[in-house]
This record gives sequence, structure tokens and C-alpha cells, in this order.
Amino acid sequence: MPKTQSFTRLLEVMDDLREKCPWDKKQTFESLRYLTIEETYELSEAIQEMEPEEIKKELGDVLLHIVFYARIASEKGWFDIKDVMDSLVEKLIHRHPHIYGDVVAEDEETVKQNWELIKLKEKGNKGLLDGVPKGLPSMVKAARMQEKVSQVGFDWENKQQVWAKVEEELDEFKTADTQERKSQELGDLFFALINYARFEGINPDDALEYTNKKFKNRFQFIEQRAKENNETLSELTLTEMDAYWEESKSINK
Repeated sequence: MPKTQSFTRLLEVMDDLREKCPWDKKQTFESLRYLTIEETYELSEAIQEMEPEEIKKELGDVLLHIVFYARIASEKGWFDIKDVMDSLVEKLIHRHPHIYGDVVAEDEETVKQNWELIKLKEKGNKGLLDGVPKGLPSMVKAARMQEKVSQVGFDWENKQQVWAKVEEELDEFKTADTQERKSQELGDLFFALINYARFEGINPDDALEYTNKKFKNRFQFIEQRAKENNETLSELTLTEMDAYWEESKSINK
């Protein structure tokens, strides 16, 4: 089936559901919002696991939500799916002058810098960081803000300077004398570490998620070994659990 025909079929199914299904008829922008966030996280997880079939399914779920929002908007007389696509195409062309204009950009960094400068002009009086969603997870938000300001030259010259900042923030955390101050300094330390990860070409969210999974797998190994030995986890000593933990390292590296 041609791509355009498949998309037309999706729109037709959406129309049917909106007009005939009791659940779909009741949905609003507000009711779909949290479901959209959930679907986005499910897509993210599928990508992290690099499971093609799951990625395909989750992309379909996200696409359904886009089509659903456009259908609701068309009912309100705001816009329809054609308007969404036309607006997107126009934006992509405008923000890629090295493809559709006479601007020269031979590397990724130049493209990113041009993109941010064009966005600034589009926003008028709005600030560079206004485009970072307030609802982003804190780690992702920090990384995006650092990346954005670096595109206009607000950045460290090298990673040695960034690491010095990490050490400075660590010292300030260690010497903080109140709980409030410790919380603030810990935030500064996290921010500096996220910045250093950028200089090392590491996605901090991916790095932490890798450790989360490793910890989960190793702790589940402890649970499994305790079960095999008819032991109650809460009654094991820390030394006994550490022994299982060390054993798990050969399996869950």
C-alpha cells in the first residue's frame, strides 16, 4: 500500500473512532495529554532496548495521538492535520537554509548553531531558553539548556575547565552546613556533571538509565539467589547480600 494511501486510511479510521466509539468521542486535549506523555516514554524505552518491532508499535501510538489532536482541533475550527504538516514543512525548509538556500554548513555544529539563531529570530523578544519545556525531566532539561547556550558561544573552552567546576561544586557540597544549602550545592554538582558529560559526548540520561538497569538486574539476582536457597531477603545480613551482589557482577556487568 502506498504511503499516502496508508496515511489516508489512518485518518479515515480516526474519523470513524471519533464519531462512533464512546471512549474516543469523549477525549479532549486535556484527557489525552498524560496518555501522550506515557506513550512517549514507552517509545523512549523501546529505543533504549533497540527493539525494532516495539519501536514500530510505539511510533504508531505516538502518530495516533498526533492525528487525534489534529482531529479535535479541526472540530474546534482551529486547524487540521494538513495545516500541521504544512506548518512543519515550512519550518523545516526555513531552518535548513544550507539545503534550501545559499547558506554554507558543512558540519553538524554549524547546522545546530544556525538552527538556534534562526529560532531566536523567529521568537522575536523571547529568550533562547524559553523554548525548553518546563515539564522536561530535570536532567534532560539541564542538558538541553547547556546545549542551547553553547550554540551561541556561552560555553567552556575545554573539558578540563568543566571538570574543575565539578570539583569546585563537590567541595562546596561537602562544606555546606545546612540541609537547604546541601540541596542547592548538590543541584549545582549535578548540573556541572551533566555539563561535563556533554563535553565527553555522553548522554547523561542514557548513562544513568544504564546504571539503573544494571542495579535492578543485580538486585533481582540477589532476590533469585535468596529464593533458591529458601532464604528471606529481609533476614539476610548485609554481608550475605554483598556476597550475592559480587556474584551477580559476573553475570550483570
